Amino acid sequence: MDLFPAVLIGGPPNSGKSVLIYSLSQALRKRGVDHYVLRAAPDGEGDWFLEGKPGRVRLLRVKGAFDARWVDRIVRDIQHRHLPLLVDAGGLPTPEQERILSVATHAILLTRDPALRPEWRRRFRRYGLNLLADLDSRLDGPSRVIQRTPVLRGVITGLIRGRIAEGPVFEALVDRIAALFRYDPEELRRYHLDMAPAVDLVIELNRLARMLNVWMEGEAPRWAPEDLPRALEALPAGKPLALYDRAPAWVYAALAVHALPSPIFQFDVRLGWVEPPQLRAGAERPSAPASALDFLVESSGDRWRLRVTMAHSYLEREEVDGLLTPAIPTDAFLVIDGKLPLWLWTALARAYAGVRALAVFEPRTSEAIVVASRDPACPVGTRWPVESAGAQRA
Repeated sequence: MDLFPAVLIGGPPNSGKSVLIYSLSQALRKRGVDHYVLRAAPDGEGDWFLEGKPGRVRLLRVKGAFDARWVDRIVRDIQHRHLPLLVDAGGLPTPEQERILSVATHAILLTRDPALRPEWRRRFRRYGLNLLADLDSRLDGPSRVIQRTPVLRGVITGLIRGRIAEGPVFEALVDRIAALFRYDPEELRRYHLDMAPAVDLVIELNRLARMLNVWMEGEAPRWAPEDLPRALEALPAGKPLALYDRAPAWVYAALAVHALPSPIFQFDVRLGWVEPPQLRAGAERPSAPASALDFLVESSGDRWRLRVTMAHSYLEREEVDGLLTPAIPTDAFLVIDGKLPLWLWTALARAYAGVRALAVFEPRTSEAIVVASRDPACPVGTRWPVESAGAQRA
């Protein structure tokens, strides 16, 4: 299969790029267009940032350093992409950071300052990017298309956190991206699944969701915690699994625990098929190779909370393999909290599967979702409201 397109959304800071890319992704999902959003700026703004409650996301958001290490890995990920990409480029003020443009294929320019437009257009031309759209971003007023071909030009309005973009310019942009990203879904699926590890059960989560009558938004399932018990009942326990398709971290965590003691593999759009690293819970003083992770333990009675923070914005799986993590009592009700890659969520869930009840924090709702439990009064799928507790740094 030819290398997939990588569309970079660029422009000056505070132009609405994160809101636009989130809105594009939501619209593409509704149309069933497979893609992945790669946030090339380490500003901590994932989907959860745009969907969660403002007070909570301010606490979770951790801006990373836009250094050479970060750039190297983003460039690698774009080069090795497994799906069409939407790339949120951030401000890109330095030549070093501009290396990200060199591995993209197309660009969308979004700016609120017309004086900066020529500089950005020159930047895109310098790296041979095919300009799809050149848009003025304004907070209010009418949205209007000025030109449709060869470059979409227009005024797009209302790119404000908490809103989904709309209007004629946005719809025209969605049409153009959807046409560029339109691959046969079955061909894409087979392309990825043909690379899957040799295990008996390769679980396509979208198909599992349809089988379980999970509520669908277009072609995309919207998993609810109440779906978890039925998902676990549909799969044999203790068997090796390979997990494919987009789903919340708490879905992946529950299935990862369900497979114990057998291994699991999961498809990562950046990395391909990966096995979560092995973590060792129970250390009085946890270790962190090269200071990869920081742990903050909070407790109040039998309620415990483990906040996990990455020391830098891009974490390699190998950096945490064999990591010693904090000791948590086996009779604890434990919530794990953090902004983490999906493979680290599954690794942490498997490491702490022996506690009385284990939950994963969901920042969109400020709840924790129980993913494993030995307590009949607190079954898998239970929602816990999350409250603050006394903290002890581990």
